[in-house]
Amino acid sequence: MSDRAFQLLQSTLQSGCKRGLWIADENLLSSQIAANPDFHAISNRWDLHQHLLTQGWQSEYSDFDFSQMTDSSHDRVVYRVSKEKPVVHHVINEAFRILQPGGQLWLAGDKGEGIKTYFDKTRKLFGDGDIEKADKDTWLGIFNRTDSQGPLLDTQQYPKLRETVADDNYHYWSKPGVFGWNKVDKGSAYLIEHLDSFLMMMPDTPKNILDLGCGYGYLSLNAAHLNVPVTATDNNAAAVAACQRNFERYPVNGKVIAADCAEEIQEKFDLILCNPPFHAGFGVEGDLTDRFLQSTRQHLSAKGTACFVVNLHIPLERKALNWFHQVEPIAANSNFKLIRLSHPK
Repeated sequence: MSDRAFQLLQSTLQSGCKRGLWIADENLLSSQIAANPDFHAISNRWDLHQHLLTQGWQSEYSDFDFSQMTDSSHDRVVYRVSKEKPVVHHVINEAFRILQPGGQLWLAGDKGEGIKTYFDKTRKLFGDGDIEKADKDTWLGIFNRTDSQGPLLDTQQYPKLRETVADDNYHYWSKPGVFGWNKVDKGSAYLIEHLDSFLMMMPDTPKNILDLGCGYGYLSLNAAHLNVPVTATDNNAAAVAACQRNFERYPVNGKVIAADCAEEIQEKFDLILCNPPFHAGFGVEGDLTDRFLQSTRQHLSAKGTACFVVNLHIPLERKALNWFHQVEPIAANSNFKLIRLSHPK
């Protein structure tokens, strides 16, 4: 499905400039656009970063880390706004810093995403800008970097990892940009609540664990008492950084790997824990569940077991039968269900 806001930016991404930067966020996964050597891209998503490399783009994977970019070093920045306000504010502030006087920030988004508020704040920071309404919901803004700087946007200290939430066992470090960054996800907590009873169903004690879609590492930390190696993986650069910080703090016997649905991981695992996402960009995509199930089948050992926690409305059991001989609901409450998967096909 094409994104109307991103379509407004494609022409400038294909035009010439001295040095351009494309901020490529997760809502652009379906983009197919020829590489422009005048631009380099920065993305916080491993899958999008890899996708851009295969298309010939110069691409960097990071948590939107601009620290290596010098002041006034670019003449164009192109950004289709992200889902989270602190991310958007961080990018706009950094765009002002790295743009040379007269350089342009091209910014696009939808009305429901707060794009008009972003425009107002950006114009105050930049001192100049033109706004175009493409249709009833979609807007494009072109902001010219002046010599005077207005008020910076509130980023909630976006780049900084910090202790955000605690329970009886751990103090978790996280940051804006990680899904559920300042809370314990109720689905993950429900899985951990039933983890010991789930383990009793396994024929043998697991020798290793995969936390698939680890976020800041809640499942990994709460499974670490099993004293077996834990591999945590996530697509999102902020999540990888936060999980690594939590592994180092406690410490956890394991490693954190940036990967798209564990694609780059070759190892097989006796126990896989997963609270899968079901949102891609700004929409809901059912095939994300299929991708996590397929990855689990590929990474589960022959006698291994996986436990998924999902919202009640997600038809995981039906989908899982494509990949596993045994699919068994083991617990449910008013919001979530736990599904046990074994005997991969």
